[in-house]
Amino acid sequence: MFPSRFRYEAPRSLDEAIGLLRDGGDYAKVLAGGQSLVPMMKLRFASPELIVDINNVPGLAYHRADPDGSLHIGALCRHADLESSNLLPGTQPTMAAAAPLVADPLVRNRGTLVGSLCHGDPQGDWASVMLALGGSVIAQGPRGRRAIPLAEFITGPFQNVLEHDEIAVEAVVPPATGTRAGGYLKLERRVGDFATVGVAVAIETSGPDVVRAGIALTGVGGSTIGATQAAAALAGKPLTAGSIAEAAGLAADAARPRTDHRGTAAYKRHLVSVFVTRILGGTAAASTEANAERAA
Repeated sequence: MFPSRFRYEAPRSLDEAIGLLRDGGDYAKVLAGGQSLVPMMKLRFASPELIVDINNVPGLAYHRADPDGSLHIGALCRHADLESSNLLPGTQPTMAAAAPLVADPLVRNRGTLVGSLCHGDPQGDWASVMLALGGSVIAQGPRGRRAIPLAEFITGPFQNVLEHDEIAVEAVVPPATGTRAGGYLKLERRVGDFATVGVAVAIETSGPDVVRAGIALTGVGGSTIGATQAAAALAGKPLTAGSIAEAAGLAADAARPRTDHRGTAAYKRHLVSVFVTRILGGTAAASTEANAERAA
């Protein structure tokens, strides 16, 4: 199927792009990677009258670590850029684990992290990762810039809080308050498929204790789910078999899956528990090994 007719503009500055969005009203859409928007247009699930292609806007294809330890990802940074990044291994383990699991190589070469966040797909990978990390989105519009925490950015399936004349120009991961650990696991029917269940875990430790924890779930509800009670069960104490089991159970309770052709609701809840246990168990084992090496 072909998309409905639309006007296409390719501005060369953010101000020009924002002006086009302002004039286009509710019937304009931003195009960055197009890996979500274009299929929806072809299926007539989205029928924008104006497409504002920001690929000619300079200065948006970056990802960088600032001196304060924060990570900044520009609106045109591709999934593949993060997959091959030298910045993520060792400092951003949850992101490093997720990057090669996003869709397939074709999509990763064009799709963007910021675009994925804006799309708000309940089965998308990056929203759960950024939510677990306590990340935010920077939006720019005629009234200037504002930072929107991920917990407030996505309001439902395929919905976000951006105004019609705002562009999400950057995603930000805040600096760690301790040593980062964690990971991302998902079940997919085949490589490149949407997640049947996805779990992102990000923890920060100081000595043996967890000083911050984030757990977020993909594919088991109408939108990305922050398992806040599960994360709270880990904070302020060491990772133990008991705390891991408690967090895994609370994360499964937070899931809101439905039975479908991919599996029963009970099966998906079980997978949430298994994935949380695997990620935290691996983190605890790695920490124990590192402590033993230092002691030796």
